Amino acid sequence: MKKQLYSAATALSLMGSFLLSSCSEDLLETKSRSSLDDANIFSIYDLAKGTINNIYLYYGEQNYRARFWPWYGMNTDIEWYSGSEKADDKGYMANYNVLPTNTQMNITDSKEPWSNIYQGIERANLAIHGLQKYADLSDGNMAQLYGEALTLRAMAYQDLINAWGDVPARFAPITGETVEIPRTDRDTIYKRIIADLQIAQNMVAWPNGSSVTSTVERVNRAFVKGLLARVCMQASGYALRSDGTVRLSNDAALSKEKLYPIALQACKEVMEQEGISVNLESDFETLFRKLNTDYVTAGGESLWEVGYADAPSARGRQVYTFGTRHQASDQFVEAAQGGQVGPTPPVFFDYSVKDKRRDVTCVPYEWSKANPAVQQLSSLDKWYFGKMRYEWMNRRIKGSDDGINKVYMRYADVILMRAELENELNGPAAAAPYLRKIRERAFDNADWATEVSRYVTDASVSKEAMFNAIVDERAFEFCGEMLRKADLIRWNLLKTKLDEAKAKMYRLRERQGEYSDLNAYIYYNMVDYSAGADGKTYEKTALQTYGLNHGETQENPSGYEFVSQNSTGARTQWFSTSTLKDEKIESIYLRDPDLYMYWPIFQFNLDANKKLENYTWYN
Repeated sequence: MKKQLYSAATALSLMGSFLLSSCSEDLLETKSRSSLDDANIFSIYDLAKGTINNIYLYYGEQNYRARFWPWYGMNTDIEWYSGSEKADDKGYMANYNVLPTNTQMNITDSKEPWSNIYQGIERANLAIHGLQKYADLSDGNMAQLYGEALTLRAMAYQDLINAWGDVPARFAPITGETVEIPRTDRDTIYKRIIADLQIAQNMVAWPNGSSVTSTVERVNRAFVKGLLARVCMQASGYALRSDGTVRLSNDAALSKEKLYPIALQACKEVMEQEGISVNLESDFETLFRKLNTDYVTAGGESLWEVGYADAPSARGRQVYTFGTRHQASDQFVEAAQGGQVGPTPPVFFDYSVKDKRRDVTCVPYEWSKANPAVQQLSSLDKWYFGKMRYEWMNRRIKGSDDGINKVYMRYADVILMRAELENELNGPAAAAPYLRKIRERAFDNADWATEVSRYVTDASVSKEAMFNAIVDERAFEFCGEMLRKADLIRWNLLKTKLDEAKAKMYRLRERQGEYSDLNAYIYYNMVDYSAGADGKTYEKTALQTYGLNHGETQENPSGYEFVSQNSTGARTQWFSTSTLKDEKIESIYLRDPDLYMYWPIFQFNLDANKKLENYTWYN
């Protein structure tokens, strides 16, 4: 049973607490408050380990776990905030209309996400400085700690860049002269963290290569190499720059010619460990069932997770945000939970009907206000993610924190990154085996000839066709995992894909084009649900539907007791302009996503650092 609890007790007594959103004198006290000196702290493994555990703490802060994780990544062509048509700060966080003075992230204390992340960076800087100066890095245990610190700092900067673009660069403990510093061009940061990750990958152990890396809650070599590949691909991709243009970097050190070979080599080295320290889970649903039951043993598909504690001290809001919706206390939860966000309506219908990922990812129902609750058909505009489910958990949750880990990277990501890199460097034939590998898991063996072989053959006709197939495959594989926005940005496809999603929604509600073979109505029965983690069977609580698959167009099919209804109980079409309204579709973005792909720096942070300023178009 998990977990690594990154307790502040020992670590904070050694390192202090650094609140980086204020100019108070407390910020300048970077020396340890312990009676031990740094030479002792960083030369003794157990003490040095406390300083590394201290870095992990910022992931557990409420406004990071409850606001940054849920909100960064919305909205894309495949994921959106379900209430995003509302003119409020929650919707604005997702639909490219957030203001510096918003009420969700502009929180007047030092626990808002920007400060959380910079606290983690300061802790990493202190640990890196101390380990470099005093530790014997030829010792494997000390090397592991040093590699972790470098990696955690790189991750923190990757989060900052994803959310805000250019940000202040701090690679040394703060001093009186560096309390307030301006934004740094992200290219400078990218070059530094790429170099750091190249060092870190040789310092940390492979999954299960040591007792430390026996859990996915600690940094390991497979994850570091995967992160190196991800950072290289983003650094060499498109992004909005301070001059208001979306373009590639002008720095030759960050070109694809320079960075793609580094990324490809990293992916190759991870894949060489398949069957030894990493594995692709054989069944897609099993992967997420394990996640929902706190399975944290290293060596599988999950390469690294943000570890949260079990109840009653649970942290993290993964199921609360990304899980199926429960409207009230029932057999699985003790209060209304889940369903804050979901897939955009076309996603379910864009999967092949034989793709096993579809029904795991996209859920067309919510649980009713009853105990025991039953699954009830939701509306066309309200789909839920199914990778996170309270009904798969092995405990009932009272509050909004559920304790389920945040998966930061899966082995499947490494495989698809390799496909993309091979295609760019060596052509579609070199990429095909890795696209095939992901497709094969998604389908039964009997469907491989049509759904895998034919698909991969068609994708292999050109570099462009293979790239487009990989773009689609990453959507099918990672929908709901909040990787899409960063992908679309680096491909320069953010607005293009959002506009495609809008056009799809207009066609879908009218059942036109690729959706012309869908039924206007959804017919359903109530059948027994017995797939819960508690092992119990709940009679007549699960939906069995007709009309959600392409080709299920028969009107009044025999054997189905119920049909889609409106709020008054009258029979009504499930696909219509009333179930997916214009304002809902248009709410996927309110301002040009290519210009507002990043959040503004929030007013609290601007006030705390007078050298910070927002990009001019936010003024």
